[in-house]
Amino acid sequence: MTQATTRRTTAAKPSSRPKAKPAAAPESRRQVGVLIIGSGFAGLGAAIRLAKDGRDDFLVIERGSEVGGTWRDNTYPGAACDVPSHLYSYSYEPNPDWSRSFSPQWEIQDYLRRTAEKYDVLDKHLFDTEVTSAQWDAEAEQWLVETTAGGFAADVVVAAIGALCEPALPDIKGIETFQGEVFHSSRWNHDSDLTGKRVAVIGTGASAIQIVPAVADQVAQLDVYQRTAPWVMPRRDRAYSKPEKLVYKHIPGAQRLAREAIYWGREALVVGFAYRPKILLGAQRVAERHIRRQITDDDLREAVTPNWQIGCKRILISNDWYPTLVKDHVELVTDGIAEIRENAIVTRDGAVREVDAIVVATGFHVTDSPGWEAIKGADGRSLGQVWREEGQQAYKGAAVAGFPNMLFVVGPNTGLGHSSMIYMIESHVNYLASALDEMDEHGLATFEVRADKQRAYNDDLQEHMKQTIWMTGGCASWYLDSHGKNTTLWPSFTFAFRRLTRKFDLAAYRTTARADRPAASLTLVEEGVA
Repeated sequence: MTQATTRRTTAAKPSSRPKAKPAAAPESRRQVGVLIIGSGFAGLGAAIRLAKDGRDDFLVIERGSEVGGTWRDNTYPGAACDVPSHLYSYSYEPNPDWSRSFSPQWEIQDYLRRTAEKYDVLDKHLFDTEVTSAQWDAEAEQWLVETTAGGFAADVVVAAIGALCEPALPDIKGIETFQGEVFHSSRWNHDSDLTGKRVAVIGTGASAIQIVPAVADQVAQLDVYQRTAPWVMPRRDRAYSKPEKLVYKHIPGAQRLAREAIYWGREALVVGFAYRPKILLGAQRVAERHIRRQITDDDLREAVTPNWQIGCKRILISNDWYPTLVKDHVELVTDGIAEIRENAIVTRDGAVREVDAIVVATGFHVTDSPGWEAIKGADGRSLGQVWREEGQQAYKGAAVAGFPNMLFVVGPNTGLGHSSMIYMIESHVNYLASALDEMDEHGLATFEVRADKQRAYNDDLQEHMKQTIWMTGGCASWYLDSHGKNTTLWPSFTFAFRRLTRKFDLAAYRTTARADRPAASLTLVEEGVA
């Protein structure tokens, strides 16, 4: 929940976090109906939906200085989306002015700014404010939330924090002694001039394959430290022509038709990911051909070729990753890092490579975010503790037993490896809106998902997960939690998730009525993973 800052040294010391203020008395707190934490695509989408539904009693707490989330934070050179532009937008707010088939970071951030302004929700935001703690008060039937801007009492909390927000920093011996610049890819230090320097990039994931080609011609020497080679597919990217943009802007339905075509094309990939992994071998042959066409050196070819089936980890797309690795001043280092010295990185084979700056592109805390420690449920345990003990899970990715009146947008097992997360976000926003409607209709003060319903849902989900490429492809990935379960991705079609979340199913929840109105009786509806 708190933002990691750019530091000269990284993982050797834990990042500092604001200390929670002593809990203020409920009467001294600002009362709010719905408190949304985070304003990326998820939080902003939730705010817009509440405003559309005529709900005025909500507030968005955002630690950054503006909306945007990951697209505000990730400003590294070459940052761009790997989902086609026309699909990577809110369904109700198409953008006919996308410049390319895959949008650059700044363009997506501009889109989010414009959308927030258009739907007039910026006055519902509290920027530059961090949530330091959130505690369920059973007696008051509210969340008591502490922030760097004071205390709040909220009837409902919406966790729209996002999985890719807390940088994962490497625990490498000696990193605190390094005298040059060290910064994470998502906290790019734009005051640091890499021109003519010896630069090391640690990691070969989605961020690294964009950063490395973008900075290679600027630096004197570039060492790329690879732990595991990724599968990389060609990037079918091109600029949109003026006539195309005019068509999307002035011909009704043209852009929606393009969006639908992209959606269903992407959805077809689910068959390979989640049902018949052998189908992906065709894609693997394309990736292998991509390597052969762009790398002629046999040793380098072997080094960049994964030893696991494509799809097991995130599939990356790039046309300039491999050509960059063959440049004379670029070296792919596959020996593990033994230590970091004041001006060098030492690998396990004993080689010493002098370096002036280190870019850490080692991903994020996805299944073990430190932010979950700040949220404490009905029994006093933090969300982090619950998930460490029981495994990261939620009912429909939205609700967690023991945490009343809290919903995620988006939570565990809602990530995608093939399509746009905005589709999943809008599905969860539908669920949230339905939940608030049900609370009003039935006169409810609280709702809490039943532990047995959460358990049955996740047992069903994990049973289906066993046949997916993520569990059978022969790799270890950040999709997996400490229990070895994939608690990150959705193992089916996205339209199946949309169906599951079309209506808030109160029968799966324990509820209490408002003092002024008894709760209506409910009928149980069973639903599982399609």
